[in-house]
Amino acid sequence: MPREKRLQPGSSWVELTTTAADWKAADPALLATMLGQLHLIRAFEETVLELAGEGLVHGPAHSSIGQEGGAVGSIVGLRSSDGVNGSHRGHHQFLAKALNHVAPDGLDLASLVTGDIQGVLQRTLAEILGLAQGYCRGRGGSMHLQWFEAGALGTNAIVGGGVPLGAGNAWAQKHAGTSDLTVSYFGDGATNIGSVLESLNLAAAWKLPFCFFIENNLYAVSTRVEEVTAEPRLSARALGFNIPAWRVDGMDPLAVHLAMQKAEERMRAGEGPAVIEAEVYRYFHQNGAYPGSAFGYRTKDEEAAWRDRDPVARVGREMGTLKLIDDDGIAAVRRQAQEAMAAAVAELLEPDPDGKPGTRRIRPDLWPDPGFSDIGVRGDLSEIAGARTAEEAEFTGGLSKKKFIDAVAAVMDRRMTEDDRVIVLGEDVHRLKGGTNGATKGLSEKFPDRVLGTPISENAFAGLGGGVALDGRFRPVVEFMYPDFLWVAADQVFNQIGKARHMFGGENPVPLVLRTKVAMGSGYGSQHLMDPAGIFSTSPGWRIVAASTPFDYIGLMNAALAIDDPVLVIEHVDLYASSGLMPDDDLDYQIPFGKAAVRRSGDDVTVLTYLSMVAHAAEAIEQTGVDAELIDLRFLDRASIDWETIGVSIRKTNAVLIVEQGALGTSYGGWLSDEIQRRFFDYLDQPVQRVTGGEASPSISKVLERAAIAKTEEVVTGLETLRAAFGGGN
Repeated sequence: MPREKRLQPGSSWVELTTTAADWKAADPALLATMLGQLHLIRAFEETVLELAGEGLVHGPAHSSIGQEGGAVGSIVGLRSSDGVNGSHRGHHQFLAKALNHVAPDGLDLASLVTGDIQGVLQRTLAEILGLAQGYCRGRGGSMHLQWFEAGALGTNAIVGGGVPLGAGNAWAQKHAGTSDLTVSYFGDGATNIGSVLESLNLAAAWKLPFCFFIENNLYAVSTRVEEVTAEPRLSARALGFNIPAWRVDGMDPLAVHLAMQKAEERMRAGEGPAVIEAEVYRYFHQNGAYPGSAFGYRTKDEEAAWRDRDPVARVGREMGTLKLIDDDGIAAVRRQAQEAMAAAVAELLEPDPDGKPGTRRIRPDLWPDPGFSDIGVRGDLSEIAGARTAEEAEFTGGLSKKKFIDAVAAVMDRRMTEDDRVIVLGEDVHRLKGGTNGATKGLSEKFPDRVLGTPISENAFAGLGGGVALDGRFRPVVEFMYPDFLWVAADQVFNQIGKARHMFGGENPVPLVLRTKVAMGSGYGSQHLMDPAGIFSTSPGWRIVAASTPFDYIGLMNAALAIDDPVLVIEHVDLYASSGLMPDDDLDYQIPFGKAAVRRSGDDVTVLTYLSMVAHAAEAIEQTGVDAELIDLRFLDRASIDWETIGVSIRKTNAVLIVEQGALGTSYGGWLSDEIQRRFFDYLDQPVQRVTGGEASPSISKVLERAAIAKTEEVVTGLETLRAAFGGGN
């Protein structure tokens, strides 16, 4: 018989409960602040449900009534410089952090609502109603609440979506030399989400000061936890990552506070992350003012039993036992909170002159201007005003012929030497003497703390990069080994990083560079070779640059690292080994932002292309003898593309051929041709023509791969087809 030995987890997992002695030992000022915050949040949420019932909340009203104890207990002891982010049900988390910020010395129950507190209540309510005075200027609403000044990093409508961003904030706190920490709040459903599990691993491996706070309210919309997981004690997830965990009654705010104190000790001492699971209960359905029993998935007896454990009543009762407050005092606190909300409502609403008697409407002058809709999708580039720019043709310094990949490594070395905010992260970037392609050659030896080899967990490290960027103290360069892997992290790339500036009001910078390479022709098959330009060009928030020469790569990367927007930098494996001119010692210029390069002048047709297809198009033009104007776009996104140069050329040639290598379905030329025909229809003598790969992704077979992508021969065919349409065929 084999011998068996029972294994023990590497970290502790404990359940924490309070006793009468704990309540007696608690600072009365702490208990008073808890009670005041609980009543303010409860009155706030009741007001939101009331307004939702009147049809004045556009969108969901995810009430946190019943769950306030977890947020207040865990946040009441935090600093303003500590960060929190949360889920779609996050009003209580946001308010607790904001109230702490404006009342850092606690609350006076006799005079509960100061001017600053009234301001927090009104601005938060205004945001939920979608009004201009809200913290996100009405864009965030109920599910996207952010106030950086208070350390409220943003609530999030994607289940588990904010957790990697929180990890990034914690990374920035640690590496900025602070003892601050970050808490990310999420529910039972998120404990089964890949981004959360990936972040647990990454935070543990890198010992980040990061608390994973599980608000286990026992249900998804209507599905009970036990139905979807074999281990309903959700803090058990921590043990697989060697993270200590505390399980606590979330209806007992003091128990939550004591658990957070223990977790804080560990995190502030640099010992790594912690997990807290607070069992709470939402009194109402997923959305709106009806109880779950009204929909049949909970019983009235269950709901009544949980209401008997109400966190607001619990703190009042315990303080009463300690003679710190009486029933009249509790009633006075409740009344002040309700009066504060009534005052906030009075500032935002008015009688509806067109409705039934007694109905209200939002004051018309408080809505955002409709013209604000697209403002802040990206920045205004004022940060690079006056930057030194250069073009290869006019460059007066020394130039030498070098490989394209050497330009990639050289410019990153230069920027990291000159700017200690720049960090690089990705799979294997710190190994193999420069990663899998040599793009980070020499960097890990020179900057060991700023070149971060990540686990194979794209959701986690992409989101972590996003959180680092939003923190503002660092400028992350995130490498995706292949662009197809972006789909693994699509939530973080598109829902989070790309939307962050606009969604939270349009002002917060997101200085992140995402590098990846097109690998068509390398035999890696359908899941490694895509061109991501078409996907990113139709996704808001991202800028896109693509260089076809070493000189341009240096200038484009310098520009990407100087601006405050997320930038996709696309490379191509075919270019890495190619040679071109690059400066001998000047690596500090930028390519003029938004400026295309005319590689060849011509009168017959405007050829628009990028990356390796610039060379293929040049070969095709030479072979066909078509007098084509060849434009290397360089800047590919909607806001940065050089319409001036394109327009001048089209007005001259009256014909356009868009050339790209990749698949038809994810084509970059699809949106570009549509936009060209809208802008320049009167100047076109025939429809915009396109050269692309096939419908299918490239296959492993060399023959099938070649058949699926475009190269010189396909451009030749495109040019000849276009020439024939003018009657100029041979």
